[in-house]
Amino acid sequence: MHNKSITELAADLRAGDYSSVELTQYFLDRIQRMDAGLNSFVTVCSDEALSAAQAADRQLQAGQGGLLTGIPIAHKDIFCTKGIRTTCGSKMLENFISPYDATVVTRLKAAGVVNLGKTNMDEFAMGSSNETSYYGPVRNPWDTETVPGGSSGGSAACVAARLAPAATGTDTGGSIRQPAALCGITGLKPTYGRVSRYGMIAFASSLDQAGPMTTSAADAAILLQAMAGFDERDSTSADQPVPDYSAGLEDDLTGLKIGLPKEYFGEGLDDAVAKSVEEAIAEYRKLGAEVIEISLPNTHLAVPTYYVVAPAECSSNLSRFDGVRYGHRCEDPKDLEDLYKRSRAEGFGDEVKRRILIGTYALSAGYYDAYYLKAQKIRHLISDDFTQAFKQVDVIMGPTAPDTGFRIGERAGDPVSMYLSDIYTIAVNLAGLPGISIPAAPANGKPAGLQIIGNYFAEAKLLNVAHRLQMATDYHKAAPANLGQ
Repeated sequence: MHNKSITELAADLRAGDYSSVELTQYFLDRIQRMDAGLNSFVTVCSDEALSAAQAADRQLQAGQGGLLTGIPIAHKDIFCTKGIRTTCGSKMLENFISPYDATVVTRLKAAGVVNLGKTNMDEFAMGSSNETSYYGPVRNPWDTETVPGGSSGGSAACVAARLAPAATGTDTGGSIRQPAALCGITGLKPTYGRVSRYGMIAFASSLDQAGPMTTSAADAAILLQAMAGFDERDSTSADQPVPDYSAGLEDDLTGLKIGLPKEYFGEGLDDAVAKSVEEAIAEYRKLGAEVIEISLPNTHLAVPTYYVVAPAECSSNLSRFDGVRYGHRCEDPKDLEDLYKRSRAEGFGDEVKRRILIGTYALSAGYYDAYYLKAQKIRHLISDDFTQAFKQVDVIMGPTAPDTGFRIGERAGDPVSMYLSDIYTIAVNLAGLPGISIPAAPANGKPAGLQIIGNYFAEAKLLNVAHRLQMATDYHKAAPANLGQ
């Protein structure tokens, strides 16, 4: 059952081949049996999952429900879940029980999904390898000595290992797409505002966006359908109609114009990853697409711009974790200042502290104009590059990450090297565009990702383009060895 798509599982449930309770128990058993070697879950919700599965079965027996009714999934531990621990991968929220559900959780629950549990992640979504989690690193199921990518590494690893048919993730600078690439799955970052951020613990509010992580584009379309839509509780939510994402999946690609940015194929890109991406591009040519070289001239400024904007917003957002209202509180504080200092020093990890300090510095009175204001101006230039490109092409393609999964600990002492893992994904967040990573041919025996970038609210087109490659190739069907039966 673990190799079946959401559509196949839904058909089996409706045919009565097995119940949602049996399906849920099957995946809970896989998690119990296999996750000790991966560490992809922080919390497993066995009782809650089986109770939700029983409710789903009652719906299905009454001939009600939709495609997702009774389908088990996992949630990244950044989404608030009522009555269930939400830690954000941090000691700061180790014992936090949310009193409400995030909108993403509410909508998927309304669609009938069963929540298996909460997946491990880089602390407060800050990281590209899932090594900054208070709960320890997640291991890539393809090679447990390597990282799964981050910050949604737990979601990526659990889907790749078939511990869940799908999972939710969040993407601030590539945190859905980069781990999807390193784990050989499909990960979609929607247009900023397409999916509500309400109840999603904030890292960088102008960049964060939730999205689906699945084995295929067809499954991503189903999950996004339930997640997307306007939410009046989120002031950044886009009041745009939500199309039927599955309707155009098989549309013909003849005449599709694909832009290849020359800046994405230069120094720093692993040769094997480049070859893998080129093979995928060749498949699109066979499908009738036209390939055009384009330029995104400000690409080289994306990483430094991001690492001013994102830490500045993180500095502001994380100021609420002060040991007063919720979260970790130090023991026996002498006074209010001691409470703040020790609670934050004890509750946050090194990478979070590093970004808070950088952000606070960039926002300080003497440096605001020199750093934060300038970064916002460059952000507009980066966005303009994409605007010009989409006057010539329908989608933009390139590698998702410059290399494949690196060894755990290999870059832990070199933050700059770690930051460059997101060099191809960050600009998409700065511009607020949608992007998807899908598996390309393996590179050096490891998963490699093809990134497809679309214009604003063009998720349906991205899913169509991704799905057509997955119809023509078997890249996305590859799975790690030793997954069991």
